[in-house]
Amino acid sequence: MRPFQIIFNPTSAAELSKMPKEMQLQILGEFRGLPQEIMSTEMEHFGKLEREGHVLHRFRIGDYRIYFAKHPLGVVVHRIMSKNTLKDFLFRHSLPTGEDEALQDNPKFWELIQAAQTAPTRS
Repeated sequence: MRPFQIIFNPTSAAELSKMPKEMQLQILGEFRGLPQEIMSTEMEHFGKLEREGHVLHRFRIGDYRIYFAKHPLGVVVHRIMSKNTLKDFLFRHSLPTGEDEALQDNPKFWELIQAAQTAPTRS
């Protein structure tokens, strides 16, 4: 089996570091337990959001939603948001549809993801 890496961009690394240690370990443990499924082409156990050729997957762990993209070495985690943050986001933008559909069609969500990709690294 080839190596499997979990790559955090600066924003998701900062979000992870703010969580209790137990939740950090749970999130990392959930990803480590799923390398074959994550690297498969199906990925049917994960939510999927697509827009303009970009594909993100959503993984629920407890009250958190982890948004990630497949990478040749494993996954790149773009954002980690609590369920309450997501509900607030949906409420503020008056999105009456399901979670994945609402986010997939909302340009503000993709701006949020893009901002995480281009955020400067903090030392």
